[in-house]
Amino acid sequence: MRPHATGVEKATAPYGSWESPISAAAVSSAGKTVEGLAVAGDGRLLWVETRPEEGGRAVLVKEGAGADGRGLDVTPQEFAVRSLAQEYGGGAFAVQGDVVVFSNYSDQRLYKQTIGDNSPLPLTPDYGGSVVRYADGVFDPHFSRYVTVMEDHRKSSSNPITTVAAVSTSVEDVNEPIVLLSGNDFYAFPRIDPTEKRMAWIEWSDPNMSWDKAQLWVGYFSSKGEVEKRICIAGGDPTIVESPTEPKWSSKGELFFITDRQSGFWNIYKWDEQSNVVVQVYSLDAEFSKPMWVYGVSSYAFLGNDDQSQKIVCCYRQNGKSYVGLLDHDSGSFSKIDLPFSAVTNIVSADGSFYVEGASASLPVSIAKVTLDEKRTMATDFSIVWSSSEDIKKYTPYFSLPEFMEFPTVIPGQHAYAYFYPPYNHTFQGSSDEKPPLLVGTHGNQSNLIYLFLEGTKKLCTCPLSKDK
Repeated sequence: MRPHATGVEKATAPYGSWESPISAAAVSSAGKTVEGLAVAGDGRLLWVETRPEEGGRAVLVKEGAGADGRGLDVTPQEFAVRSLAQEYGGGAFAVQGDVVVFSNYSDQRLYKQTIGDNSPLPLTPDYGGSVVRYADGVFDPHFSRYVTVMEDHRKSSSNPITTVAAVSTSVEDVNEPIVLLSGNDFYAFPRIDPTEKRMAWIEWSDPNMSWDKAQLWVGYFSSKGEVEKRICIAGGDPTIVESPTEPKWSSKGELFFITDRQSGFWNIYKWDEQSNVVVQVYSLDAEFSKPMWVYGVSSYAFLGNDDQSQKIVCCYRQNGKSYVGLLDHDSGSFSKIDLPFSAVTNIVSADGSFYVEGASASLPVSIAKVTLDEKRTMATDFSIVWSSSEDIKKYTPYFSLPEFMEFPTVIPGQHAYAYFYPPYNHTFQGSSDEKPPLLVGTHGNQSNLIYLFLEGTKKLCTCPLSKDK
């Protein structure tokens, strides 16, 4: 039974003529998006929020400390936090303590800013336009610098040169970035080991996409910060076609990553450095990552920064549905966490809690903080930190609740999944002799999917014709 069902007798009217307060203006006002999550030194969340009412300007926001939880803008009015690397961008900022480094939209330069100070200062040269772009950067604690993917369009706008480069975090000394890695077509996920002077990264080459075939490498820094030795961890064996992604170092210097070797599903693996072998942490016919259309994807996180924690919180997709799980990477035990999200994506951790981006048929795209019990085995609290539209929930009586569907494909043994949104309006119904129009939405390539979430355009289609059009 629908949670908002009423005893009001419905009027019968042709499909497409039902009156509804869900207007095009209401849908467009719900168009805020989130692009990247990180936790500041004080344990509060930072995220990038795009705002339609400001022409799509992307603003770095920090979780509020007050009882109302209202976010605080970090980005001054004359800046916008957005990278144009690979055109789709992503990975536009990183934080260390109370200091952020971000890519500014208008000139694509990197800027350094202390949270609470409205005067960001440039770290990279001014090239007179957005010809050099940066993304997916991290702070390097060993050499007091910022390591980032750099995309250089100065020689060719159609075939830019992508490298991994080091940028000094000293605002008094703005110099050309120092290239650490070059020679391949694409790079992503440069990640620094907090315990040793070394770095992991992903690289791949044309004509492959990163989810077709890629390689995971570890490089060791010299005393001067150069990569002097490197080892291919995954993707180098010509007998195994795989696409490793999302490398991360634990606080103990252990390298974890996600790859699709053997089963074809993206599962979590660990590098056994002593024997130089790759070990699967947990096996499940599910996807623990997603195609890297944008930089900065974070599908899993280590719970806590202490050496005693062996828990990983992760989001995964299985049989057309999304879930959040807890993985003990020492024992290999795995459990699902029940949350009111039916679609989940980026996830980051804090002390005793984690933040997750998600949505459902009744919740718009949101960021939630999930608090765990002392043993970190179950959720004890779920609270919304940010919502793409708080106002649209007032139209709940008009929402169509989707029905999950599974059907066979032309490939024997393989199935596809869909969500059907039947026409719904709590005051109108169609006649028994009329069939409703069917609008089919899909994605044009095999690497993406349409998530189940509260999307205004679907609600406008299933309950059309507001009075103000």
